[in-house]
Amino acid sequence: MTSDSFHVYDTTLRDGAQQEGLNLSVADKLTIAGLIDGLGVGFIEGGWPGANPKDTEFFRRAREELTLEHAQLVAFGATRRAGVAAADDPQVAALRDSGASVACLVAKSHDRHVELALRTTLEENLAMVRDTVAHLKAEGLRVFVDAEHFFDGYRRNRDYALAVVAAAHEAGADVVALCDTNGGMLPDWVGEIVRDVVDTSTGRVGIHAHNDTGCAVANSVAAVNAGATHVQGCMNGYGERTGNADLVSVVAALELKLDRPVLPEGRLREATRIAHAVAEVTNFPPASRQPYVGTSAFAHKAGLHASAIKVDPDLYQHMDPVGVGNDMRLLVSDMAGRASIELKGRQLGFDLSTETPEGKALITRVTDRVKHLESRGYTFEAADASFELLLAEEVEGSRPAYVEVESWRVITDSKPGEEALSEATVKLRAGGARIVSTGEGNGPVNALDHALRQAIGQAYPEVAKFELIDYKVRILDQGHGTDAITRVLIETTDGVSSWVTVGVGHNVIEASWGALLDGVTFGLRRHGA
Repeated sequence: MTSDSFHVYDTTLRDGAQQEGLNLSVADKLTIAGLIDGLGVGFIEGGWPGANPKDTEFFRRAREELTLEHAQLVAFGATRRAGVAAADDPQVAALRDSGASVACLVAKSHDRHVELALRTTLEENLAMVRDTVAHLKAEGLRVFVDAEHFFDGYRRNRDYALAVVAAAHEAGADVVALCDTNGGMLPDWVGEIVRDVVDTSTGRVGIHAHNDTGCAVANSVAAVNAGATHVQGCMNGYGERTGNADLVSVVAALELKLDRPVLPEGRLREATRIAHAVAEVTNFPPASRQPYVGTSAFAHKAGLHASAIKVDPDLYQHMDPVGVGNDMRLLVSDMAGRASIELKGRQLGFDLSTETPEGKALITRVTDRVKHLESRGYTFEAADASFELLLAEEVEGSRPAYVEVESWRVITDSKPGEEALSEATVKLRAGGARIVSTGEGNGPVNALDHALRQAIGQAYPEVAKFELIDYKVRILDQGHGTDAITRVLIETTDGVSSWVTVGVGHNVIEASWGALLDGVTFGLRRHGA
């Protein structure tokens, strides 16, 4: 478990999911939680159980399907309603029943919000904070409090904002996170206010910053310098409006600039891989200019910079990109991420050691091939299954092949007033026999999936367990319109675990076929076919 001396708290699955256009399924949230746990954060906020069916389902499934190595799962909710006992409030009950060991309560700390939004008295709001914290503590939960609109409330009515913090601490809250909910603060303001709260409070103080002034990361660091020992943020800076504090940038600033270790040793080197993998799951393209983990974060164009970099990389870089798992790139001649590929291969069970000439040749070959494929539009950040098949081919000498595909085709029939129906035909050889199979579906990919699994299932019955559970499409070269390159990510499950494969093509059907075939191939390999 991660040290409790400093809290790194991720709220991607709740606050980050409020970003415009971001819509996460329960499966997405489970996948992202596992990825973020790999960064070594102490807490992952899973959502608001009882507020919507999706979050309630997430916590139910998390109890059975989610195993966290570093983080504790947090259930988010609100203080009890005015005039209702905490023990009788259904939303408080949802926190108790979520299965999470930590509850985070949002509490009003701005007097005007109490009177206009909650429509209650200032004293009743303090009672709501005290009662809910005390009740959940008595039920055995660890309790954090997010003091909503704290900074704006402090500047309007300092005494009341501090009274809310005091009420939470006195009732047993482990942390009170001061929220810049509107995102309008600047670092100097945040530092002064946090220092005052730390000096006048009896408990632990945290920071929750939004990026409306472009200062969320700076405000978070300023709060830590003023005494906060709990920081909240989102992967890739996701969040409502202009987003929340980018958690990786905050942590990197603390560890690499201020020499304050806040993650388990070595975890920050996973930041680039994890940030990009989360971006693939959310289907939001990673921002190339994102600090630390962006593909352009350590990129250098030909000319003066490139010449200097060849002499000494530090001449035009603020740090060694290896510290966050990124790579330096010369745009005229990209430098391959050998260390990242070696580490990822090791995680998948392949020895890509560079200590022998053979090992060096192997990792060079793999790196060059990955670079070539990525230049064509492939990505392996979230498609570990396709990457494992590539490694198996390079390490073992041949690609796992259970079938020899002869051909495939798809026909979609549409009649006025009726839903379109797709029919796919797949011809292949498997188990020494030629097999022709036809499948129907509500779309071309669905029909191809049925036809492929029916055909292969005649030789390998294991595929009956496989099911396509997620499907994402991204147009890579948007300037070409309908003629652009298409990338497809497909997630397949066998009922026990799931895996993601990638396909790329000039049309969505071609790309989907590649990802489907990889998905079945990987599943058969995993099952020892």
